[in-house]
Amino acid sequence: MTGSETWQTPLLFDLRGKRVYVAGHAGMAGSAIVRRLACEGCDILTAEHSALDLTQQEPTETWIAQQRPDAVFLAAGRVGGIHANGTFPVEFLADNLAIELNVIRAAMAVRVQKLLFLGSSCIFPRNAPQPMTEDMLLTGPLEPTNEWYAVAKIAGIKLAQAYRRQFGADFISVMPTNLYGLGDNYHPENSHVPAALIRRFHEAKMQGAAQVTVWGSGAPMREFLCADDLGDACVFVMKHYSGDGFLNVGAGAEVSIGAFAGLVAAVVGYDGEIVFDTGRPDGMPRKLLDSAKLAALGWRAKTPLREGLQTAYADFLARGDRRRER
Repeated sequence: MTGSETWQTPLLFDLRGKRVYVAGHAGMAGSAIVRRLACEGCDILTAEHSALDLTQQEPTETWIAQQRPDAVFLAAGRVGGIHANGTFPVEFLADNLAIELNVIRAAMAVRVQKLLFLGSSCIFPRNAPQPMTEDMLLTGPLEPTNEWYAVAKIAGIKLAQAYRRQFGADFISVMPTNLYGLGDNYHPENSHVPAALIRRFHEAKMQGAAQVTVWGSGAPMREFLCADDLGDACVFVMKHYSGDGFLNVGAGAEVSIGAFAGLVAAVVGYDGEIVFDTGRPDGMPRKLLDSAKLAALGWRAKTPLREGLQTAYADFLARGDRRRER
């Protein structure tokens, strides 16, 4: 039992002794789930991308049929920031659709006992009321800068829901907010905001640059969740939730991009000027999740933002040239 679990929370699915497949184990979310599963007494199954391409149907079905997992965490997918979404719309839509369909269908074929699908908070309408509750899905137009990824994630949620309704499969979904933490991707153009800022401020510090430019106005509000908190939430939900609707997973607080950039600069130790390029897109004006349903089950995030960023920066430094910069 972890610090996030209480005696009042009923255990619906015991992971002890189970064969548990984590799809996307090398990514930030997937690796956090693997770390969290280490104390659950289960047999963790993983496959390197070089050995198993989940966008390919036959190899995916064959591998899952051979391994026959009891449970699946579906954290695999193509992810990236605003620039990557705009540059590679086909990959963000087609690859994610293929991964979801292949893994979920293969899981059903071997009668996996339980599957958890990871969505993304970008599934909500651009102008959704804040904070966003789960029932706001499909109530308005999406944010154009990430609609390809959002459409794919919505399809994954609905596919899991469809298998539950038609076949009674115990397939569930969670909707995490913006993530940061160990194992992030620090690509100079395609990374998410936290990783991009850590890299940018670090390089500016090392080069003695007088200023750093941040995309957008700095005004949008965002909620940031430590990846290890998400890993804990995913395991908690797998064990304690079974329902038709997805659950939001957030930290419960928001910060402007401008203030967040200042915090990252302080953690990195950069003391130059921060300027904002208003010619670049802002994305959604505000994106705060209402995680009351998950909180009612007994789970809340534990990692303070500054503390989590300090850990992420230490990981960035420790990984050196293994930051997936290409």
